[in-house]
Amino acid sequence: MFDALRPWLQLVFHRRNRLLIGAFLILVTLLAGIALLALSGWFITRTALVGLLIAMGIQATIELYLPGSAIRLFAVSRTVFRYLERIYNHETVLRLLADIRVTLFKRLALVPRSQRSPMTGAQWLSRLLTDVDALDTLYLRLLAPASLAALVSVGVIILAATVFSVQTGVLVAACLGLAFVVATGTVYMRTHSLARAQSERRDTLRSQLVQHIEGYAELTAAGRARDHSALLMQQAEQLTSEQCTIEARAGWHLAGSNLLINLAVVVALWMGFSLYQQQMLSGPVLVLLPIALLGLGEVYGVLPDAFSRLGGTVASARRLNRDTAESAKHSDVTLAKTTAMETPENGVFAVAVHDLQLRHGNSQPLLARPLSFELKPGEWLGFTGRSGSGKSSLADALSGLINPSGGSVSSLPVAYLTQQTYLFDDTLSMNLKMANPEASDDDLWQVLDLVEMGDRFGDEPAQLDTWLGSGGNVLSGGEARRIALARVLLSPATVFVLDEPFTGVDKALRDRICCRLEQRLAGRTVISLAHSVDALAGGTATIAL
Repeated sequence: MFDALRPWLQLVFHRRNRLLIGAFLILVTLLAGIALLALSGWFITRTALVGLLIAMGIQATIELYLPGSAIRLFAVSRTVFRYLERIYNHETVLRLLADIRVTLFKRLALVPRSQRSPMTGAQWLSRLLTDVDALDTLYLRLLAPASLAALVSVGVIILAATVFSVQTGVLVAACLGLAFVVATGTVYMRTHSLARAQSERRDTLRSQLVQHIEGYAELTAAGRARDHSALLMQQAEQLTSEQCTIEARAGWHLAGSNLLINLAVVVALWMGFSLYQQQMLSGPVLVLLPIALLGLGEVYGVLPDAFSRLGGTVASARRLNRDTAESAKHSDVTLAKTTAMETPENGVFAVAVHDLQLRHGNSQPLLARPLSFELKPGEWLGFTGRSGSGKSSLADALSGLINPSGGSVSSLPVAYLTQQTYLFDDTLSMNLKMANPEASDDDLWQVLDLVEMGDRFGDEPAQLDTWLGSGGNVLSGGEARRIALARVLLSPATVFVLDEPFTGVDKALRDRICCRLEQRLAGRTVISLAHSVDALAGGTATIAL
């Protein structure tokens, strides 16, 4: 368990100062609540005894203002610190969640797609959302409550040993120790296997649901949509049944810990009456410890539910560790080699491909024949071919996104324009700067003018801060393609791979952009791929696939 959680716990403890401040706020809130109960019990008992003495004709006095003020102080303090604790720890959890997500994405970014786990988009969605969300409970639901419960329990035990007797402290310690074990360790032991299996089953079900939605048209056409939906409902019912079992076990352990806390209350009362008969305690002080023990119910009450989910949290951590393990093995891998390939006969090449073969699994080769070519810096090459001839797979191999099934590919750093246009729900500036975060506004306007989008956004009120919408839905297909091309042109890479660079762009505009591209990319190596020669980004040579 600890091996799976160790890297994420180390990440959590990077914000040690925030954790300590948040824990302090929780501690003050708990102590204020316990002190409020204990002092109120003492005050009520003291008032009752004074009333009885006066009724019996015995002169007695009581201080009302000091304990009354203290009760109000603890009541207000509990409310104020509870509010501050919720606000502060909520911010802490959000920051920890951001840290976890950024770290996870950095791990994934270190390794090319070809070396990542062969997982579907639905599985990655579950990994990046559900499994990451499971880890953000480590601090607020597990570490802080368990640590503070132990700390407060030790304080109450010390109070019992000093104010009452050492024997009372030992008996209370035994009851609270058992209550802590029942609320944490034993509930984890009884639920971790079921919680882990439920986490795996939920991950599978979520992936199947996404696949069901994506393939609903095909399932409907095949007449299998109803059967597949029934299968998913059956799995969901099984998940619900398992969740009920976990919650039932957590409920029993909560009842057990409350029973032990109440037993500690009875022990404190029993020992207190004995000390009262020996005139070692006053009546009001006698009720101080039992009522303080009752206040521990709030501290222990959150532990069984949190530890019943720990098995699922550990399962999520193991999946994330497993699926990002390649980043540790390939932390020195980049999308392409950073040094050119040198040969004694031909000097330095920007791209060198020898006997390249591509295939998916055991399928037929994607290329009609093994491919070999070499390009020096500044040379351009175009590939043409019909759909399915392997153009996009070749572009992926040249960019390092997939491994060749045969042969070798070596190149300088590559900037890759994929066949599919990807724009993010952000501003135009942020979309462009993904290729070069150091680019200035003048650099952005230069590439926009190159693809003839400068006037389009120059007329917008927000200009570079214009929001592009989800997937660039405020743009036409041709406009979105030109923005994606402009983004690639900002890259400082030496080699440019452009897959269908002018999709949705008319011929006249394409010709004007090509003329500017030759000037912009002078001295760099460019490989473009398209269905026909006139859709290529120029080139001194062309190869038909």
